[in-house]
Amino acid sequence: MQRLKVISGHLCPPGAREPWRAQCSSAVVNSPEDVVVVHGRRTAIGRAKRGGFKDTTPDELLSAVMSAVLQDVGLPPHQLGDVCVGNVLQPGAGALMARVAHFYSGFPDSVPVYTVNRQCSSGLQALLNIAGAIRSGSIDLGLACGVESMSLRSIGSPGDLSSRLGDIDKARDCIIPMGMTSENVAERFGVSREKQDAFALSSQQKAAWAQSAGLFLQEIVPVSTKVLEEGGAERQITISQDEGVRPATTLEGLAKLRPAFKPDGSTTAGNSSQVSDGAAAVLIGRRSAVEARGLPVMGVLRAGAVVGVPPDVMGIGPAVAIPAALQKAGLTVDDIDVFEINEAFASQAVYCVEKLGIPLEKVNPNGGAIALGHPLGCTGARQVVTLLNELRRRGKRGYGVVSMCIGTGMGAAAVFEYPGP
Repeated sequence: MQRLKVISGHLCPPGAREPWRAQCSSAVVNSPEDVVVVHGRRTAIGRAKRGGFKDTTPDELLSAVMSAVLQDVGLPPHQLGDVCVGNVLQPGAGALMARVAHFYSGFPDSVPVYTVNRQCSSGLQALLNIAGAIRSGSIDLGLACGVESMSLRSIGSPGDLSSRLGDIDKARDCIIPMGMTSENVAERFGVSREKQDAFALSSQQKAAWAQSAGLFLQEIVPVSTKVLEEGGAERQITISQDEGVRPATTLEGLAKLRPAFKPDGSTTAGNSSQVSDGAAAVLIGRRSAVEARGLPVMGVLRAGAVVGVPPDVMGIGPAVAIPAALQKAGLTVDDIDVFEINEAFASQAVYCVEKLGIPLEKVNPNGGAIALGHPLGCTGARQVVTLLNELRRRGKRGYGVVSMCIGTGMGAAAVFEYPGP
């Protein structure tokens, strides 16, 4: 009898090579070395500068989710090997902020923490970094987080750059405003205003339905905080629901909005992601270590990829990153049940979906950043939490993808498997 071999976690005949999908059994072999997701939580996403988190510092948001994840599964924080936090706007990528949140959460000083800034993919990059540490044997368990307060820190100065910036086209393109890159994608690839508005309406409708059905209750950590009123008075509130969802959105209303970035453009406030505040945390570990502690397995990280694309059309990143990640996982678009693609702008999301031939019903089934919001450093981690909860609700083994475009011209994607109930 011939011995089967394993390629990308699947049982395959001895002569099988990549691409192996057609030759191999669909039975996944679970390895003790698998990087698995144990649990994840997020805050509600607040509207920047106007919402319930407008006066809440990012260390408080981050602490809320860090504490909740470990409390939910009963894991003492000293068992963590490392903590990585994605953040974009805080000074030094939030290194001080993350360590402060770490102590607010009751973590011992023996547990290290660091931050990462790969712009809009920072939350996902934090997870990939912790996964890399697990695979290298450096740690067994780690916490991957993302946080952003776009109320307290706005996208502003690009920092200290050489005067040579204007001499190199690609370098100069790195500071094109994000809204203008959306216009570039729409013009270059023929994504009409009508398509963008229809996609935005769908995001709002899906998010409104999911919110009314209570689908986000399992993932959201209610946060009690204070809001400063006009005149300086403080009001205590608890935020437990995403604030950007607009159930009354209509195509007619979206069509009336003026272009936000150029007079004859097609990108508006209604078909772009919302600036937001929020945090998310995901506990991951080596399967053997997770099972030894009696912890649950919510999902398995099967592959990840980060790619570069031209900065002036940075929004096309997912169209390149998703195929790269799928190839590493030995899967195709048809094998994926849910795609969580960050809706930085409807223009780029529509282009990526159409370019890859993804059925719309598989894309952001509970709405995306146009409705929910896009707290830069948080989004990637938030998407992982939302994805795995959706796959679990479906009650059967399946695959999902998290992906986003990245400012300065990149895309990131990761493939997860839900192992079934």
